Amino acid sequence: MKELMFTSGIDGKSICFLMTDTQIISESFIEDINNLLNTGEIPNLWKPEDKDKIVNGVRPVVIEMKKVESIEVINQTFVQRIRDNLHICLCMSPVGDTLRVRCRMFPSLVNCCTLDWFSRWPEEALLYVSSEFLKELDLPNDDVRKSLAEMCMSIHTSVEDTSDLFFAELRRRVYTTPKSYLDLINLYLNTLDVKRTEYNLNKNRLATGLKKLNDTNKSIAELKIKLTEL
Repeated sequence: MKELMFTSGIDGKSICFLMTDTQIISESFIEDINNLLNTGEIPNLWKPEDKDKIVNGVRPVVIEMKKVESIEVINQTFVQRIRDNLHICLCMSPVGDTLRVRCRMFPSLVNCCTLDWFSRWPEEALLYVSSEFLKELDLPNDDVRKSLAEMCMSIHTSVEDTSDLFFAELRRRVYTTPKSYLDLINLYLNTLDVKRTEYNLNKNRLATGLKKLNDTNKSIAELKIKLTEL
């Protein structure tokens, strides 16, 4: 966080900090993000040498802006530049109570953020994505490729429909996301690759075995001729 704040506050570079909920090992992470979103600062973060770096780094900016070169103005300018240049993206799943509890404990996640709720993909988008992933795949013909792309779309949409039925009957949510759709396609590609490798390995073993049998049969035939002659 220090490096990000130095980059955005001193250097004035626009930068994005992206964090997913799987990376949150301790709730103190969210507390720091909450403070940063609310005030542009994290309490008790700076050591004396860090404060010197901030003052020396931001002073030329304050002079250029024709402001008073006081410590207070320099700190305010530093914080304002962080608020202007540091963009924070938090990616969290709505499954379970975790997000609700965090929003209640750290109000800046709601008050100081724009919430983007990703809605379900239409069938045209699903079909386009699967077609793009399968475009370079070695397949017998384009009809097989088209059928595979449609199969991926059908599996995903059928899971979505079944999850709605599951919620209606048992009041439990099962979420299908774009990530799960991409995982489905990658699972198919990886499985196909593994099965092709197995097939080629068995094919080569069989071919080697047949070659050895043919060689053995030839050797026996030659030995029979020699034995007859003897």
